[in-house]
Amino acid sequence: MENISPIPTETRNPRTRNLDLAGAAGIIAMINREDRRTVEAVRKASKQLETAVKETAKRFAKGGKIIFIGAGTSGRLGILEAAECPPTFSTDPRQITGIMAGGKNSVFKAKEGAEDSAELGRRDIIKAIGKGDIVFGIAASGRTPYVMGALAAAKKAGAYTNLVTCNDSADGKAADNIIYLATGPEALQGSTRMKAGTATKMVLNIITTSAMVLCGKVYKNYMVDVKAGNKKLRARAVRLVCAISGVAPAAAEKALKAVDFKVKNAVVMIKLNVDKNKAQALIEKHKGRLRDIIGGSDD
Repeated sequence: MENISPIPTETRNPRTRNLDLAGAAGIIAMINREDRRTVEAVRKASKQLETAVKETAKRFAKGGKIIFIGAGTSGRLGILEAAECPPTFSTDPRQITGIMAGGKNSVFKAKEGAEDSAELGRRDIIKAIGKGDIVFGIAASGRTPYVMGALAAAKKAGAYTNLVTCNDSADGKAADNIIYLATGPEALQGSTRMKAGTATKMVLNIITTSAMVLCGKVYKNYMVDVKAGNKKLRARAVRLVCAISGVAPAAAEKALKAVDFKVKNAVVMIKLNVDKNKAQALIEKHKGRLRDIIGGSDD
C-alpha cells in the first residue's frame, strides 16, 4: 500500500488556519512570518551543508560533475541552480547539470505522474553519472520515488549522494548526507513551492557558491569568473577590474578586450604588468586562485 503517513510539509499550519479570511494585508503578513522560519531551518542544517560543500568542491576540482535531480518544484530548483552557474562562475554547463522528472518539458508544464517512478529516476541518473560525481536528490517529502530511485542508483555507481528534504522522517540511509530543513507546515497546506522551496533554493545557493569559492572562482567577494556574455555583465567586468586593479575604466576595458573579457586575466596583466600569455600561465599554475597570484589585504 502507498505510504500516506503525514509529513511536516503536508500537515495543516495552525498559524494560518484562517488564511482565507485575513484579507490581502493579513495574508501577506502570515506568509512573511512563515517565510522567516526558512532562515533558521537552513542555519540548523549547517553541519550537513558543510559536508556537502567540502565534498562538492573536492569532486568538482577533480573534474567531477555536480548533478541536481528532482521532480516538480524541487526539480525546477535544481535546473535553475545548474543554469545559473555558468554565467556566474564560467563553469562548463556539462559539469553542473539538473535533471527533472518528466524531462525538459516538465520544467514549464507539470507532469505529475513522472515523480512516481523509481525506475525512471534510476534510468535518468545512470545516463549522467560517473564515479567521481556528486548528486543532490531534492525532495521536500523525502520519499519521492523518482528521487529515491536516482539516489540509490547513484550510490551504487560510486557517486557521493545528498538528499535535500524537509521531512525529518526521511530514510537516513537514502543518501550519504541528509540535509534536513525543518521548515514545518506551509502557509498553504502542502504547497511546497513556498517555505520548502525557499529553503531549498537558499541551500543550493550556499552549496554552489561556497564550493566555487573553495575552488578559487572568487577573489575576496568579487565574482571574478563571471562570464561577460552581455552588455550588463561586460560593464560588471569593467567595474571588477577597476575595483581590484585600481585603474580607470578605459584601462580596464582595454585589458579586458585583449583577453575576451576574462576578469582574472585582465587583473593579472595590470597588477603584475605582464602580457596575456604570461597572465594565463600564472592563472593555470595557481589553479585560478587570484589571491595566490596577486595577494591582497583582508579588506
